[in-house]
Amino acid sequence: MQIATMQQFSLFDRFKKKEPKVQISDKKNISTLETLYAPVAGKVKPIIEVSDPVFSQRMMGDGFAVTPTANQIYSPINGKIISIFDTKHAIGIETTSGLEVLIHMGLDTVELNGKPFNVYVNVGDVVTPTTMIAEMDIKAVVEAKKETDVLIVVTNMDEVADVTLNADGLVVAETPVALVTMKELKNRK
Repeated sequence: MQIATMQQFSLFDRFKKKEPKVQISDKKNISTLETLYAPVAGKVKPIIEVSDPVFSQRMMGDGFAVTPTANQIYSPINGKIISIFDTKHAIGIETTSGLEVLIHMGLDTVELNGKPFNVYVNVGDVVTPTTMIAEMDIKAVVEAKKETDVLIVVTNMDEVADVTLNADGLVVAETPVALVTMKELKNRK
């Protein structure tokens, strides 16, 4: 018999510190659902619609992108910062359940050597979807002839059973956008 519990999303959920999580159990195996939030205000699109084939073909993992309308970038999940690229264009976060998420700001922005980015977190910092982790100067990225999409990529897909996009169109930062189903504990490496 499977038992599922989940907090309902409401207008005020984005102000709560706790992440909606589901534990699905058949007494032997447990799967965890993690919620991914919009990291920035803008237009959500599936990762397969991103112009860079490394992302659109899911070579780095599955996820989604937001074409931003604001410069402020927030954590897409509750977790701990595990990496910050020297060029400031990408930040890695890991959750307590082991989900690894990459926030990648812009396409081909590694070539900008960090100039349009300010990062406000350090490796080891604990973050939530209300934590502003960085700013991306959209105007500077556009002037450099780069695309501004902010990508949220699940990078450890071998630990993941499914990524489901539950939002599209315009969103504000901290809006629940996707659910990630982690594999049952017995099926993880």
